[in-house]
Amino acid sequence: MNVTDAVNSRRSVRQFLDKPVDQKTLQKVLETAARSPSGGNTQPWNAIVVGGDELTRIAGAVKAKVPTAPAGEDMEYDIYPKGLEGRYEEQRQGVGKAMFGALKIPKEDGGARIKQMMANWDSFGAPVQLFTYTRKYMGPPQWSDMGMWLQTVMLLLREEGLDSCPQEIWAMYGTYMRELLNIDDDHIFFCGMAIGYRDPDAPINNFDVPRAPLAESVKFHGF
Repeated sequence: MNVTDAVNSRRSVRQFLDKPVDQKTLQKVLETAARSPSGGNTQPWNAIVVGGDELTRIAGAVKAKVPTAPAGEDMEYDIYPKGLEGRYEEQRQGVGKAMFGALKIPKEDGGARIKQMMANWDSFGAPVQLFTYTRKYMGPPQWSDMGMWLQTVMLLLREEGLDSCPQEIWAMYGTYMRELLNIDDDHIFFCGMAIGYRDPDAPINNFDVPRAPLAESVKFHGF
């Protein structure tokens, strides 16, 4: 698989097959992903890869929190900036509308929408989670480095026939996630990422996710 094919075939998969993921494959992907760029070669990313009974324990603990704190608790950063507007907010709302449309869940069916949201905590059926965190003193450049590392991981997973779904939703309970993962107070929890094999027939994995026209986000000068 070339890079273009990996980029074009990558998507946030929200229904995985009940199929195990080989640890050696994950180690290979993560060893290669260490070549991701970072300012000053700081390599600010840290991660814990979780599966099996340990993932079941963590998911169960978070699900037990949701009824009493459905909007999150002790969040360490805002998942979306306050005042999100314009095409950014339109794109955010658009993908949600397309997802629920693919599932044929109408806007007024709040119960079904909540049920779909709860599927996040079960990693959409994926057998593996990659939880990422960094030092609290790291700034926007280092968070950008973490993003580049995660993108590299996702593309390398595609090369191995695997899929993923980056999930910032775990950060709704960021402090609790650090407790569950035994991450000390000098660090901040960033996100999870479900890893597994996509269900190719699931409607939620097949709706269109458009991208903004290049002219809306990129300008060329001097050509």
